[in-house]
This record gives sequence, C-alpha cells and structure tokens, in this order.
Amino acid sequence: MQLQRLLSITRKAVDEYAMIQEGDHIAVGISGGKDSLTLLYALHGLKRFYPQHFELSAVTVDLGFPDFDLEPIRELCGKMQVPYRVVDSDIYQILFDVRKESNPCSLCAKMRKGALNQAVKEMGCNKVAYGHHMDDIIETMLLSLIFEGRFHSFSPRTYLDRMDLTVIRPLMFLNEADVIGFQHQYDLPVQKKKCPVDGYTKRQYAKELVQQLNREHPGAKERMFHAILSGNIQGWPERILHKRER
Repeated sequence: MQLQRLLSITRKAVDEYAMIQEGDHIAVGISGGKDSLTLLYALHGLKRFYPQHFELSAVTVDLGFPDFDLEPIRELCGKMQVPYRVVDSDIYQILFDVRKESNPCSLCAKMRKGALNQAVKEMGCNKVAYGHHMDDIIETMLLSLIFEGRFHSFSPRTYLDRMDLTVIRPLMFLNEADVIGFQHQYDLPVQKKKCPVDGYTKRQYAKELVQQLNREHPGAKERMFHAILSGNIQGWPERILHKRER
C-alpha cells in the first residue's frame, strides 16, 4: 500500500468521527509493532496538509521485555522531527517474574495504558492516538459477544474524563492486510516483543475466527464491520458523512 492511500483512508476516519481539532497536540502510542508505526506515518503525513493544525509527538512504554531495541524507532522519529519519549517500566517483571500471571493480557493492558496516559499528559498532549485498525475493531466485537454477552467494540473517539484526555483511532478503516503491505513497502522498523503468551490469547482466537468466517463466507468481515458502524453502540460518537473539504 502506498502512502497516499494510507493518508486518504486515515483522513476519512479523522473527518467522519471528528478526531482532530485546531490546536490539538496528539501523542502517538508507539508499541514497536506495525500498526503504531503505520499510524505514525499516517499522522505525520496528514499533518502537512490537514486544515486543522495540530502538533505531533510519540511515546513508548517500555514494558521491560528482553532484547527490545527502540533505537531504530528513535531514529525514525528524529528523521520525522517528531518528539519521542520512552517510559521505562517493570511491567514485564511484575507480570511474569513476580506475579507469574498465566493470563496477563488484561492487567498488562491496564498497566501499560495507565503509564502511557500519564506520560502523554506530562508531555502536554490533549489526545493520544492508538493504532487499532478494522480487524481489531471486529475482533473486539466478537470477543464482547462471546465472552460478555453484549454487542460492543471500542470507539473511534473516547474522552477519558478522569485524565482529561481523548483517545482516537485514525486507522479504523484500514484492513490489517493493508498495514502489512505498508510495513513491507516502507520497511518499517518493527520491534517485536517476545511475550510468552503471544499467539495463545483470546485475541488470537478471535483473529483466527474472523479469518475462518471470511474464508467460508467471503465478505463476512466487511459485513460485520458495517454492522458495528451502524449498530448505535453506546459511547460511539455520531458519524459525519458530509462531503469532505478538498
């Protein structure tokens, strides 16, 4: 996937869910994976021509995984002239050495987001951007249906009143396959975390289930995504479908 297409799809989400306003300072949460690095490219490119001017920074919460090298990401942010902050943490040690968690994902996410949001506020940002794409939204919906008994997925834009911080997800209209294509096209400096439970989570189960459903019923993924967009999910902002500025 070319950068121009990435910017077009990103702007569609930003416009239709009013993710960016004049004077925003947005922090991109960089995990080291393909999604967050693609998001960094997208917002960096959008910043050059978007009618609402905004500032861009990047932040990584280092969970403490062994051999997790952030220098290539630091170099990329330097080339883009995007301020970059790394927050050191003991999350890996707490989860696997101290608590010896067999199902650490929920606690890990809570601790990581807490550290990230705190850093974002300290950097003077009013918004934080996550790299969730279409597949993530669909998988979350399935997990909610199967394990919680409700039709729900995370919102394109969420205001966290206790932090006075807004979370946005500008890649929501992007397929994971497109992200993978962009990663290879632009040789993104992806840094893998060697998590002991990677590939054995409920999230992985949902990912494989979506893939199976789409193989057996072509177009199922797109129809599920359409159901989410039109499902009046509690907490979702109104979608703005008027013609965008040219």
